[in-house]
Amino acid sequence: MAKPNPLKHPLLKYFISILLVSLSYILGIYTSSNNSTSPPLQEQKQPLNCHQLNFSLSVLDFESHHTLSLPQEPLRNLQFFNFCPPNFTNYCPCHDPSRETDFTAERFFSRERHCPEPYEKPMCLVPRPAGYKRPFSWPKSRDYAWFKNLPFKELSEVKKTQNWVRLEGDLLVFPGGGTSFRKGVKGYVDEIKRFVPLKSGSIRTVLDVGCGVASFGAHLMDYNILTMSIAPSDKHEAQLQFALERGVPAMLGILSIHRLPFPSRSFDMAHCARCLVPWTKYDGLYLMEIDRVLRPGGYWIFSGPPINWKANYKGSEVGAQELEQEQARLEDLAVRLCWKKVAEKGAIAVWRKPNNHIHCIIKSRIWKSSRFCINSDPDAGWYKKMKPCITPLLNVTDIHDISGGSLEKWSKRLNIAPPRTKSEGISGAAFEGDNQLWKRRVRHYGIILKSLSRGRYRNIMDMNAGIGGFAAALTQYPVWVMNVVPYDAKQNNLSIVYDRGLIGTYMNWCEAFSTYPRTYDLIHAHGVFSMYMDKCSILDILLEMHRILRPEGAVIIRDHVDIIVEVKGIAEKMKWNGRILHSENGAFHPEKILLIDTCC
Repeated sequence: MAKPNPLKHPLLKYFISILLVSLSYILGIYTSSNNSTSPPLQEQKQPLNCHQLNFSLSVLDFESHHTLSLPQEPLRNLQFFNFCPPNFTNYCPCHDPSRETDFTAERFFSRERHCPEPYEKPMCLVPRPAGYKRPFSWPKSRDYAWFKNLPFKELSEVKKTQNWVRLEGDLLVFPGGGTSFRKGVKGYVDEIKRFVPLKSGSIRTVLDVGCGVASFGAHLMDYNILTMSIAPSDKHEAQLQFALERGVPAMLGILSIHRLPFPSRSFDMAHCARCLVPWTKYDGLYLMEIDRVLRPGGYWIFSGPPINWKANYKGSEVGAQELEQEQARLEDLAVRLCWKKVAEKGAIAVWRKPNNHIHCIIKSRIWKSSRFCINSDPDAGWYKKMKPCITPLLNVTDIHDISGGSLEKWSKRLNIAPPRTKSEGISGAAFEGDNQLWKRRVRHYGIILKSLSRGRYRNIMDMNAGIGGFAAALTQYPVWVMNVVPYDAKQNNLSIVYDRGLIGTYMNWCEAFSTYPRTYDLIHAHGVFSMYMDKCSILDILLEMHRILRPEGAVIIRDHVDIIVEVKGIAEKMKWNGRILHSENGAFHPEKILLIDTCC
């Protein structure tokens, strides 16, 4: 009998088939990995651990793997951008004095924002002044600045007797004086402290109108009070630039035709010291705007003429009778706004806004009072025209209730979801989740940007602030953050930013920001380029970032990897050497970080 052939055994055939399939699969993987267009990681002398995988991207190359089309044609043959002429050193595109004559001076409209058309924008880099030095670190910067950084003598000469600023050798010295600060800013604030609870924690955000060099806001920082100081560009050269050089929050702004770029109920206190605003003109329009941005129960402090005109008229250019009439009009306007006068001492007067409008509504039916605004979004603050009407507060059921709900005292209010989160559709869990997310991200920033924890940065801008999580996570450092919320963002949460005890503004990044060049140490841009890629040029936004960034400053851009690669290519033509890094999400997440550190 013939022996059976073992190769014909069914089990053996099955085993051989499995073996051949397995060998084919292994061979396919090996071939694919060797022929891949992605470059392999460089050889590691030490075994690659998780920390290295997540935080080291120096060996990665993204250049040949992206299909997202972004506008780049005009830059194809451009090697580097040139610097603008020297007369652009302090160029403010939307507040350019040379263009003021193109607009009417009525109601100061010529000094509002007037931005150039895209074709008018200079495609060059704003140069620094000759001899520029890195500003002093905080808190020394509050009192000293390099003259060559701000080579303006006029302010120290014109305001010499008022001690705004002194020129001493190569230094500018800020002694804390001011037109209304006869005893210095400390003595001035001590007077206010008698009537306003500055130390209580209930006052955190302040608006200072016509701020000069922002000595008032600088001094309030001793009370953990954050002040948004605003003033127009004027004949006294670059007052706001002095303020920002000192490390004090400030931005260009004026009460004119449009609302201030802030939501309603933003500030715990508003202040004006000889700010020359015609408060009683135009049916009280400007004081009504202060009322809009002032919180229920907030304070309005006014000093200078016509307050206490009987004692001060002799030193004024205006006659006693005119001052008396002006104060009477001011008092009447405050009554029509339902404000209560708290005190008047010397040249300082203090009013307080009501907690709700129950009494005000009743009074408006009986007395000749200002009407309430109808069908107007109280939080709209981007090129929104002012109207002479009172912004109504949310309805309450009891005369003792605070309209819109009460806020916690500082610093507790920073990390507790404020009442307005509910109206914006943000749950307490989502609020806390955002807090934890930005704490993780800021910890990661501290790893990739070591100088963040070393006191190098003072003025920080968040170009897309959301609900302020980035700024909240930075409160451990001696910094302040300008929280910018794009006016057309899907979720407009600037009101929540203010409720947390932070400050910020609305903005359209297709335009230039209301600040001078070289005024921010660190710029953070989360998803900004994704948001604007169909609205304006990436180049315009990057040139604006270059304008406002201080030399030796840093930029953190986080976005989709495709956009990051495009932005990096343009940034290199601006002589910015950036590094593409993984986010805290690791190597396989499409969101990446472009880190530009101009000091290194």
